[in-house]
Amino acid sequence: GIVAMQPSTGQILAVAGIGLDSVQPPGSTFKMVTLTSALQARIANPHTVFPYASYATLDGVKLNNANGENCGGTLQLAFAVSCNSVFAPLGVKVGAARLVAMAEQFGFNHKPGIEGAAESTLPPASQIQGELDVGSTAIGQGQVQASALEMAIVAATIADGGHRPRPTFTPVSRPTAGAAATSAAVARTVRSLMIGVVREGTGTSAAIPGVVVAGKTGTAELKTECSPANSESASGESAGKESGSTTCQGAANEASNTDAWFAAFAPALHPRIVVGVLLVKDGAGGTTAAPVARQVLEAGLQAGR
Repeated sequence: GIVAMQPSTGQILAVAGIGLDSVQPPGSTFKMVTLTSALQARIANPHTVFPYASYATLDGVKLNNANGENCGGTLQLAFAVSCNSVFAPLGVKVGAARLVAMAEQFGFNHKPGIEGAAESTLPPASQIQGELDVGSTAIGQGQVQASALEMAIVAATIADGGHRPRPTFTPVSRPTAGAAATSAAVARTVRSLMIGVVREGTGTSAAIPGVVVAGKTGTAELKTECSPANSESASGESAGKESGSTTCQGAANEASNTDAWFAAFAPALHPRIVVGVLLVKDGAGGTTAAPVARQVLEAGLQAGR
């Protein structure tokens, strides 16, 4: 599913496949929401340093990084490489209440306003209990469900200085300020970190020569396997969870076990087009969804000249 829209007006420019009418776990694209919430609550800033690790332990369960990689460092770097061992505990610090409230500011748990479009959802904060549930939610797993339209709206909100656009198929002659999801200052910071994703992180396949692109990858695991701590298996970009086991990790090397996501906008400083891409059971976001997003962005920028 693919959705392209104009961030300043919310006008939907193109839709393909299940872009509007299907929801899936958004994986690490949801880290745009977690990052915004952490910045707004002043829990962290781009220069906050986190320890390097290959996993985070929440409620006695390990949530692994992609392919067991070791990552950490500044928040800016951790976002660029989509580090679960940073963002799952960061989500715990943010807390379920603030995380859900921010997601709803971005449009979750609200009807999109487009006939036939699916509602993107996550549970109320009262039902996200324990570190493992909160940490899994923060990396777009758990019970989070989103459409390509919703993740395009999240990116469009950042692109438009923190204002969430109302999606419409009706041509809009002038920009209309949507509901404020976050401050312009926080939106600028998130945009800067999204630029880093494409320049040097997991989203380099979305880079366009001569154009600054801001984006976020997601690789959502559809099933996980939990095993004793002394066993080893690969983990995807966004680890899943299962209570009562020591290590939860999915078979991310199986493309059929992961949804590939990418949300992006360009040009980053004066955005004209935003795109949300969801490829069901089609591998990693940076590998398969990012190149598709680049093609859509290029076409949209070319058409707008």
